[in-house]
Amino acid sequence: MMDYRAGQVIEVTTRDVAHGGWCVARLEDGLVVFVRHTVPGETVLARLTEVTSRLARADAVEILKASPDRVQAPCPHAHPGGCGGCDWQHVALPAQRSLKAVVVSQQLKRLAGLDREVTVEALPGDEGPGGVEVSSEQPGGEETVARPAGGGLGWRTRVQFAVRRDGVAGLRSHRSHDVIDVGQCLIAHPAITDLGVTGRRWPGTSSVEAIVAAGSGERAVVITPGRAGPGGRTHQPPGTPREREGSTPSYPAGADSVLRRAGHSLTPLHGHSYLSQHAAGRDWRVGAGAFWQVHPGAADVLTDVVMGELAPEPGDVALDLYCGAGLFAGSLALAVGPGGTVIGVESDNAAVRDARHNLREWPWARVHKGDVAAVLGRGGQPGALPPARLVVADPPRAGLAREVIDYLAAAENGVARFAYVSCDPATMARDIGLLLGHGWTLGGLRAFDAFPMTHHVECVATLLAPATL
Repeated sequence: MMDYRAGQVIEVTTRDVAHGGWCVARLEDGLVVFVRHTVPGETVLARLTEVTSRLARADAVEILKASPDRVQAPCPHAHPGGCGGCDWQHVALPAQRSLKAVVVSQQLKRLAGLDREVTVEALPGDEGPGGVEVSSEQPGGEETVARPAGGGLGWRTRVQFAVRRDGVAGLRSHRSHDVIDVGQCLIAHPAITDLGVTGRRWPGTSSVEAIVAAGSGERAVVITPGRAGPGGRTHQPPGTPREREGSTPSYPAGADSVLRRAGHSLTPLHGHSYLSQHAAGRDWRVGAGAFWQVHPGAADVLTDVVMGELAPEPGDVALDLYCGAGLFAGSLALAVGPGGTVIGVESDNAAVRDARHNLREWPWARVHKGDVAAVLGRGGQPGALPPARLVVADPPRAGLAREVIDYLAAAENGVARFAYVSCDPATMARDIGLLLGHGWTLGGLRAFDAFPMTHHVECVATLLAPATL
């Protein structure tokens, strides 16, 4: 094998797509190169960014033979060394979904031993070809930056901006701590863009998170202070303007709430600590720091799919693991009625408060606070969960705790149908493989483009216990 080094430019032809927004090239001498900013089938000049004994990573810096699926990236920062938030802006939207479908199929084959054809479906608002719409001229004659107009743009309702030492808020470069001054993020929801987070300085701040509840229009800003320096003073670079001591900080106009983050807690500085989200035909109180689907169409679609796959009946017992603010638990409670039972399990304090508030109209629905693995492991102890015919889980990217697999596989717990909502096809496929090893069967599998322009994809897998076959 040749002696490769970071910074070297080589010619490669990519053949496959890989999980994480990469395309794969295999050189004649055996080196496997994972390349960003390209499309399968392209021949490119790629600059190596990392070389190990097993593989190399690279950025495509010149396209020698372009794929017919290549388009002009709408964002001027979507290039090597630019913003790392989007993986596929240079690929036509239908082709992005095809690439994601291939990745889901790859993971199911590799980790679960399943041959499964997958289709990644568009969510409401993203069916069109996409594009940008330029706003009117400013008084000085300057045009504002292009505004997203659907088709995979303008969907992200939560954006966390990192703040540079000079107080500029931007987004990080790929696999880097460098902060890029993007001006306007084209995948950010227009209501976030209108807050103007990137148009002002944030002295003494390490990050600024902007959230909009698309249904209600409420907006919140979460500010994380910078690292404290000697004497406990927040670090600010030389020349950075400071707010006058005792003055009222100036917050983005239009923010209904402004909160300060300290560790895992949020303190309201203006407004309240939650937003009103709308899904499944009703409003849900969701803390500004709590999980909620970031695509405006995702919560409704995923709830419809989960309810359709679980098919709850009056009197059923159902569990909602990693329940967050209780979206699935609430929908299940309505379906099982007062003769049934719904139990949510959640470890985050604020989310538990929200879930209990959101479920208060259904006395047969309750929420256990605690780590999911610990709650499931209580067995015959106080607080143990009753046998449940139906289970839904929407875990973090790391996937299901092993205790969840063990709980589902134990016949005495009575689980017949399990709806698995996942934002990571690799951990989902791993967990499906574990359940298949216990005799379970994969029933339905739906995949949704809940994160256009990025490599992420949202899936709902339905698994059936052996006794139900």
